[in-house]
Amino acid sequence: MAGNRFRYGAWRDGPDPLAPPYDVRAAVDEVGERVLEGDNLRDVLRDLIRRGPRAGRGLDELRDRARRMRREALRRGNLDGAVTRAQQLLDQAIATERDELRGRDDDESRFAEAVLDNLPRSTSRAVEELSDYNWASDEARQLYQQILDGLRREVVEQRFAGMKQALERGNFDGVNEMVSDLNDLLAKHARGEDTGDAFQQFMAKHGQFFPENPQNVEELIDSLARRAAAAERLMRSLSPQQQEELSRLMDQALGDGPLRGQLAQLTDNLRALRPQLNWGRGERMKGPNDLGYGDAASALGEIGELDELLDQLGQEHPGATLDDVDVEMVERQLGRGAADDVRRLRELERELTRQGWVTRDAEGLTLSPKALRRLGRTALAQVFDDLSGRKQGQHDLRDAGAAGDLIGSSRRWEFGDEQPLDVVRTIGNAVRRRAGNGGVGVLPVRLEPEDFEVAETERRASAAVALLVDLSYSMFADGRWGPMKQTALALSHLVATQFPQDSLQIIGFGPYASTLSQGQLAAIEPSMEKGTNLQHALNLAGRHLRRHPGAEPVVLVVTDGEPTAHLEDGESYFWWPPLPETIRATIHEVDHLTRYGATLNFFMLGEDPGLQRFVARVAERNGGRVFSPDAEELGRYVVDDYVRARRGRR
Repeated sequence: MAGNRFRYGAWRDGPDPLAPPYDVRAAVDEVGERVLEGDNLRDVLRDLIRRGPRAGRGLDELRDRARRMRREALRRGNLDGAVTRAQQLLDQAIATERDELRGRDDDESRFAEAVLDNLPRSTSRAVEELSDYNWASDEARQLYQQILDGLRREVVEQRFAGMKQALERGNFDGVNEMVSDLNDLLAKHARGEDTGDAFQQFMAKHGQFFPENPQNVEELIDSLARRAAAAERLMRSLSPQQQEELSRLMDQALGDGPLRGQLAQLTDNLRALRPQLNWGRGERMKGPNDLGYGDAASALGEIGELDELLDQLGQEHPGATLDDVDVEMVERQLGRGAADDVRRLRELERELTRQGWVTRDAEGLTLSPKALRRLGRTALAQVFDDLSGRKQGQHDLRDAGAAGDLIGSSRRWEFGDEQPLDVVRTIGNAVRRRAGNGGVGVLPVRLEPEDFEVAETERRASAAVALLVDLSYSMFADGRWGPMKQTALALSHLVATQFPQDSLQIIGFGPYASTLSQGQLAAIEPSMEKGTNLQHALNLAGRHLRRHPGAEPVVLVVTDGEPTAHLEDGESYFWWPPLPETIRATIHEVDHLTRYGATLNFFMLGEDPGLQRFVARVAERNGGRVFSPDAEELGRYVVDDYVRARRGRR
């Protein structure tokens, strides 16, 4: 409209609402980078959600805001303000009554003064004793009545958000009827009866008392239970003396009519329906102001909701997902920007699962095989980037996997294949796919990845590869854990994509040795258990080689320490410095592999003198080679050595 003036500025309430959603692949790559740097996989996946992807806000920031708001709520004021206000009104009423009585000269006035002089010190008991007192001063009577009327109003308004107008009109009969009908509705729900129609009838009759406009019984219960739990927490937050005072005052305010019993029954019903709420936990609040009953209960309700929100945002319980987070509660407490952050993170978590990047097990999120392949490809690319910049060790992989003469058959193309394309079958696949989808005509032919086929070639000799990686704590402490993972994942991806005829087994060894899949390797954590059991690892490597008798045996060992453990009767036996028995048992396995025809190449990290002596002895007996790369160069050395072994260029 003409004459309107507008002011524009930077968006300040959270992330840019017009920004694109999180890049799922970028999030997966971020996880991969940290895993390859040595971070724990599950911790990285948790951090992705807790801290948010790059330049995004995560759960940790939202939790920090919720904690700050909780601390501020605890400093809002003193919880016994209802009793304090009652005491103040009572003092004013008694002082006003005394002034009136002093102006009268009769025995009845002197008796009334005696009654006032002998009132109990307890506010609630004094209010109770004055319930039948015949006030001489109308002003004093009104002040006394304010104690009961005000507390009754606050109690009922605290439990039901829409009660203010009804109470102002003095419509307590309508309140009694509503609470009675409400208890009947909740009792039916607790018995498992269908309450759909009953809920609609209840809202049609009493809907004005519920401005939050619940859509079903569950929403109604949620709203009422939080308010009732806040009232219970208020009582638990007071000292025993304060509890007694407030309880007696509330009993007098509600009187002996049906409302008092109906509210008690309602609290019992709500507690049974929502037992998970904090019904009995008290809080210690301090501040410059004395909070009335309604304000105190409201503050404790807010604290209770923040506690629930902190638990949801913590995602600590097994099987926790962002679907557990109540977005509406986030918006109520932290604002719309925070709620949008949770929605984006929830969408990211769902997309990671929907697109097949992560799976969920009993311990939480983990990378799927699809993500592990991407991680291995990233690791291999980093190794090749390193290779491309170095003259020493450089090699050409253009013919990798192109195993020889064509044999007349073809197969579906897979990532990493470098055999020649079978053009005829590829085009034929595209035409048949289009015809099967109801396409009209055949031109132009559009190719999809699933259409491609490669011509199979004569297979070259395969290799059985055992990569033995040291999982001792020193590998982690000295910054070699990440390079070790990167090396193993890179080699695994190289074998799977460019040398699929080879059989690779990754064997990790600490106090014991075990075979590791890609997923287990990515998720493995360092252990504080002592022991470098190379003997057990070499034994498992021998089993792997013997399962592939026609393949060239390749054994690669990555370690930063001499053997300090060996198996005796199936149990790991550790000692440092290494016992002669440990060295003999390990050399015995070396000799077994040597007789089988396997060459052991060691990649020695660090400058441990004992390790240097040991690998020199192994090289002398086996004929293998010893490398001493820096941790950052480990991947280059291992991949280069494997490729040379595949080509017979050792």
